[in-house]
Amino acid sequence: MNIDARSIQVQLPDGSARTVPAGTTPLSIATDISPRLAAAAVVAQISPLQAQSVHAASTATDEEKSASESSMYAAEDAASERLVDLTTPLTEDVALRLLTEKDVEALKVVRHSAAHVMATAVLELFPETKLGHGPATDSGFFYDFYRSTAFTPEDLKAIEDRMAVIVARDEKFVREWEPRDEGLLRFKAENVFMKMHFIERFTQPGEKISLYRNGAFVDFCRGPHVPSTSRVKAFKVMSIAGAYWLGDEKNPQLQRIYGTAFFSKKEMEEHFARLEEAQRRDHRVLGKQLDLFSIQDIAGPGLVFWHPKGGIIRKLMEDWMRDECIRRGYDMVFTPHVMRHELWKISGHAGFYAQNMYTPIELDDADYQLKPMNCPGHILIYKNTPKSYRDLPVRYAELGNVYRYERSGTMHGLLRVRGFTQDDAHIFCTPEQIEDEVAACIDFADAVLKTFGFAEFKVELSTWDPKDKASFVGSEDNWALAIGSLERVLQRKGIPYKTIVGEAAFYGPKIDIKLVDALGRLWQLSTVQFDFNLPARFELEYVGEDGERHQPVMVHRALFGSVERFFGVLIEHYAGAFPLWLAPVQVGLVPISEKHIDYAKKVQQQLQLAGLRVELDDRNEKMNAKIRDLTMQKIPYLLIMGDKETAANAVSVRTRGKGDQGSMPLAEFIAKAHALVSSQSTEL
Repeated sequence: MNIDARSIQVQLPDGSARTVPAGTTPLSIATDISPRLAAAAVVAQISPLQAQSVHAASTATDEEKSASESSMYAAEDAASERLVDLTTPLTEDVALRLLTEKDVEALKVVRHSAAHVMATAVLELFPETKLGHGPATDSGFFYDFYRSTAFTPEDLKAIEDRMAVIVARDEKFVREWEPRDEGLLRFKAENVFMKMHFIERFTQPGEKISLYRNGAFVDFCRGPHVPSTSRVKAFKVMSIAGAYWLGDEKNPQLQRIYGTAFFSKKEMEEHFARLEEAQRRDHRVLGKQLDLFSIQDIAGPGLVFWHPKGGIIRKLMEDWMRDECIRRGYDMVFTPHVMRHELWKISGHAGFYAQNMYTPIELDDADYQLKPMNCPGHILIYKNTPKSYRDLPVRYAELGNVYRYERSGTMHGLLRVRGFTQDDAHIFCTPEQIEDEVAACIDFADAVLKTFGFAEFKVELSTWDPKDKASFVGSEDNWALAIGSLERVLQRKGIPYKTIVGEAAFYGPKIDIKLVDALGRLWQLSTVQFDFNLPARFELEYVGEDGERHQPVMVHRALFGSVERFFGVLIEHYAGAFPLWLAPVQVGLVPISEKHIDYAKKVQQQLQLAGLRVELDDRNEKMNAKIRDLTMQKIPYLLIMGDKETAANAVSVRTRGKGDQGSMPLAEFIAKAHALVSSQSTEL
């Protein structure tokens, strides 16, 4: 409670509270605590004290969400946690956290401020340019511009140089307010049509609009920003791309300039080193080099051809998944690739998911639909025979091929395709069984990630947005039950998670498990979804202990996500150097000369009898050339055989990444390799 009308309470992260006059700024409080803290602070995070008992949902952190227009221009929710400028007057009781360079959230504020610095530079150099918007992203920032003349590489260099001048000017970022009508008239006079659109869309008549000024530059923006341009210490203008205004090719074409910013030049150099490493690991390049897969224009974009070596890895992945499903109580099923379109009307996909589905195929008896999902097929199998509570839970699993229409230009190697194989499963159970089944799915996902060499993952809980009921089906009670069930499972298992509002599937909330790869990148793969909608739509039933008919609930889960996407991530995680059990060729054989070929063939036979995949290089080439060529294939072991090895029934072992390991009896090598394969070890 306020002590009096002129005082407010400010609660600090250590639990202490301060009574200060209303209108006090976070910067003043920081200065009072420590001048060093005030100098280090970048932005403030506040939330009303009365809201502290309510679990605040986090917003999505992916580039699409952070770059969304609403996050840039829609009015802040004063009842929720939010970031504000250090100079923002505090007018109510709040919890206050001062963010410094140690906080991830602060980096996005720096990047958004860098976008304003870039826009300032562009207008100073090219004053005829019209502004779009410039959000921060997970990897940097961008700004959209309209200019009839294309920017050149030399222009980008000039923009970066002018940004350095603006940073050196140490211009303060100042928030100003202007009547909406005045702002619209000013932007109209300057023909800044994109700013007019954002004002009209995200503000209401009679309101004031939020502007940010640094020097002579003014932008429509809700912020927050760093205190001044000098806090944008390390930045780089990266590239340029085209984009149509509002995504409509009938509209003007914009020029999107990308950049990035960091707290220090050292951090920026480390970032570019990671980018270089990511390019070295690019699954599209390695897929071609190692002859794993291809996507061919004559067949169409987003359609994958698995080559023999990639096919071996796929078989190993799918065999492991099927065996593990059966071990965990799933029944393997198979459903058609195409089914009547009416089925997708019943499921709701024809309405809520139509933009991602191929056009129906008109046949003589009905319209048919390439399936984008496996779930309706599994539902029909469940519904084909009566079920009792004694039969539940029923778990159906399928590595099913599905087809989704991705727009041209959105495909990306194996990571985003039009046809893929989903390791799908659907669990039909009673409401009392749902939490145990979800917990088992999470355990299964953990086993998948660890088996394939991923040690870390992060979890998000995606819920519906009660303010956007048109995008979801089901009652508030159903959503509350479903979300509560998933929350209790995560809490029971002690798994930290972030809540993402509005990102649920249209039929229920979901748990997304994002793995962390060798470069620290997050990949969305495993998903566990609660569904109360499809059982109702398809009138699913089971007979309960009371003899009455009841509706089951349903869990959707995919752990690879898709075989294609998971394989693409595996390629990049291992940089194509797969662990022994997954390597398409596990052992390369190098006879030193022609007289050692017969012995090499005997070694090959014994290795193959032991279940190992072997490639013998018996070309009339020098030994070093053979070793080089096999090494380029990233084969885990090379066995070299000369006179000494032939006489001793031994092999000279070269281990990938470790070099020459010396001579070893062949039987000993086979035992070692067999143990590594059997244990699915990621080490050599």
